[in-house]
Amino acid sequence: MKTMINVEHLTKQYKEVLAVDDLSFQVDEGEIVGLLGPNGSGKSTTINCMLSLLNFDRGTIKLFNKEMKPDAYDLKAKIGVIFQEVAVFEELTVYENIDYFCGLYIKDKSIRKQAVEEAIQLVGLEDYKKFYPKKLSGGLLRRLNIACGIAHRPTLIFLDEPTVAVDPQSRNHILDGIKQLRKNGATIVYTTHYMEEVEQLCDRVIILDKGKIIAMGTTDELKANTQIAEKVILEIHELDLEAIQKIKDLKNVADVRYNAPNLVVTYKTGKNNLVEMIDYLKTSPLHYTTIYSQRPTLNDVFLELTGKELRD
Repeated sequence: MKTMINVEHLTKQYKEVLAVDDLSFQVDEGEIVGLLGPNGSGKSTTINCMLSLLNFDRGTIKLFNKEMKPDAYDLKAKIGVIFQEVAVFEELTVYENIDYFCGLYIKDKSIRKQAVEEAIQLVGLEDYKKFYPKKLSGGLLRRLNIACGIAHRPTLIFLDEPTVAVDPQSRNHILDGIKQLRKNGATIVYTTHYMEEVEQLCDRVIILDKGKIIAMGTTDELKANTQIAEKVILEIHELDLEAIQKIKDLKNVADVRYNAPNLVVTYKTGKNNLVEMIDYLKTSPLHYTTIYSQRPTLNDVFLELTGKELRD
């Protein structure tokens, strides 16, 4: 399989802060790789180094098996970058914005017209071609931002939180568009704060913390390595400290958290935890309205590895 990104021993320091610490990884052709980490973990610095927007202290970066440099315009023509901040021209319409950015790479007008139409269709902006950005909702504006970044048909795409603060319809359009880009042959590096998107889209995940890779693999591989075997979630409206302690003392229970009315009981071992919890509740004075079992999520893995919420 062809390697699209190869990073070896990347190190970047800002005065006293070691932002990226001896980072090495690769991304293969056709993959969607999620790059995750709490704020300050080194994600943005790593991406900016890969794009030659930042100088770095040590290491090597190769894209398309060639060393990436600021003047590597042949490589940059094959790269699409969509940052979280929307960057379009307010005085241009939707169509004119996409055509302008596409025109930076595709000079032939007939080819460019087809590419622009494909980008518009991909993000679902067919009915908004003549609209100016100020007339678009936040979700439509973010779709326009994506179309501007991928209209020139790049084969390597960096997407930085493309669905943040958008409406559900736009989010679905964006996620479907990303899947289609991969079907069309693109390789994608994806950052997000929404774990469900990672599980839905990404072939592999790289988790960063304090500039280091602390975990890497498929979502199933990462979940298999977590210390959490199962969670049992209940809805109980009245629960005192004594009752919580009794639940903590049950077999296989590792942790109990109660934020009324939600009770989350975490187990590290065991196969019949839900049944045993139901049996216990039958003999206790506690009254619950719902109860269900949940296997470890990617968010559980992230919290276990970093001790932080993703948005920290």
